[in-house]
Amino acid sequence: MIIVFFVQAYEEMVTNTIMIIIQKEIKLQARSRGFHLVTPEIISQIPELKTIRHGELHVFIKHTSASLTLNENADPTVREDFEKHFNKVVSEHASYYEHDTEGSDDMPAHLKASILGSSVSIPVTDGRLNFGTWQGIYFCEHRNYGGARELVLTLIGEEIGSSR
Repeated sequence: MIIVFFVQAYEEMVTNTIMIIIQKEIKLQARSRGFHLVTPEIISQIPELKTIRHGELHVFIKHTSASLTLNENADPTVREDFEKHFNKVVSEHASYYEHDTEGSDDMPAHLKASILGSSVSIPVTDGRLNFGTWQGIYFCEHRNYGGARELVLTLIGEEIGSSR
């Protein structure tokens, strides 16, 4: 489901450039625990990206037990290694955890989410995300059964075709 919260275009009198601000809330389908490449899914939900000459896409996850990060999009073993590494670094059964009412995977999920972060920002150039050669957006599900997750996409930039 896509909810358009805010669409605003305004013209700057001095430069005659049209700036666009678009904000959408989208839901990612439920995924298994692990690191998942979601770049194509995000791009498909914001077709307005193609109208931006120069700008930025900010992606924010509205959850405390899942996260977002940017990393390699070519070799899926990178995502598998991420999951293995984070499971070693943040133990699931640490005896000092007090927050355990939602299951043994919940507190470690909060810690992993805080380590990786809740948002990423990607430059937009000529209607495309301006990634490095092998970069993509990872959705990081840290719970065994996290369910559908909500993202807020905010696109800000100069519209293609506006004069300079």
